[in-house]
Amino acid sequence: MREKPFENKIKKYLDDIGAWYIKYWAGAQFTKSGIPDILACVNGSFVAIEVKGDGGKPSPLQEYHIEKINNCGGYAVIVYPDDWEKLKEDLDELNGEI
Repeated sequence: MREKPFENKIKKYLDDIGAWYIKYWAGAQFTKSGIPDILACVNGSFVAIEVKGDGGKPSPLQEYHIEKINNCGGYAVIVYPDDWEKLKEDLDELNGEI
């Protein structure tokens, strides 16, 4: 699956569970590089999702930010289409549905 359709699937699921989120775009002059694609709040938990399509590879800076967020107590992941079921389980757990 390509990255954009997968990202849209994730955003729809976040809508379905009532989460707040924003699609972060780092292409502008005043934005920070390496920030995950989707920043969200799920039932009071900070969530950061770096979306990758099949064959995509995270940059070292993206990996750094994911690790930093997790070390600070947030939930941050790099997800591929094959990770969809695990991501849904994790989001449901954060949302208090498990």
